[in-house]
Amino acid sequence: MKPDYKNWMPKGMVASFLGSAAGSWIAALLSGMLMPKGTAKTVLTVLFSAAGAVFSGVSVWSVLMYRAFDYNGKRKMSKQIIDGIAEYVDLPEGGKCLDVGCGSGALAIAVAKRNPKAQVTGIDRWGKEYASFNKPLCESNAQAEGVENVIFRQGDATKLAFADETFDAVASNYVYHNIPSKDRQAILLETLRTLKKGGTFAIHDIFSKGKYGDMDAFLAKLKEMGYEKAELIDTTDGRWIRKGEAGWMGLSGSALLTGKK
Repeated sequence: MKPDYKNWMPKGMVASFLGSAAGSWIAALLSGMLMPKGTAKTVLTVLFSAAGAVFSGVSVWSVLMYRAFDYNGKRKMSKQIIDGIAEYVDLPEGGKCLDVGCGSGALAIAVAKRNPKAQVTGIDRWGKEYASFNKPLCESNAQAEGVENVIFRQGDATKLAFADETFDAVASNYVYHNIPSKDRQAILLETLRTLKKGGTFAIHDIFSKGKYGDMDAFLAKLKEMGYEKAELIDTTDGRWIRKGEAGWMGLSGSALLTGKK
């Protein structure tokens, strides 16, 4: 039995882009062949052709994304990122870690494997956008990896059902930028609220100014709050992602927020 961590670019999304491209081109062809000459025919043909071109471009992009993220493919970017984040999480014996937005369980399981004497909790809302990601999948992957020190439960990253200072470490990967919010720094603070004094954090996301605002000011705020260490490490410098990849994949700004409370 092998784990199935799925793909960060779901097959259903790729299929929908390909279907939209095909449908648009067919509509353009039919309008050009079947409609009587006139303004309406010209306008519709142009519109459907434009839509076909756009969806074709998006389809190519999505296929390339799928190939890059594929755990079993040549690039294996997802695996490199997951394993890279896990290396920043060291837990004491009997310690506890929270993985926010665990998806298919990859990061929670990687952390649990590295820290066999600790307990890892993965939470996710498992929304319809990623319908193939769910709790049974996470549990199946943990079983396939032979990992028993991890549990999964449904949860909301904007309002965590845990008391202050519950965990020795918190981790996350590419989650918060997907949450509609005008203040994603507040979501980060909600996660860090559950971290024990002396605990560590490793949160990987697209920390662009447009998504998060001034992260330098956020780091300064953490230090004012008494955090022992807080830094933002660029992961598009070849660490896990190459600069060129970050550009065309829409991952510019990817960085690891890490430190100690």
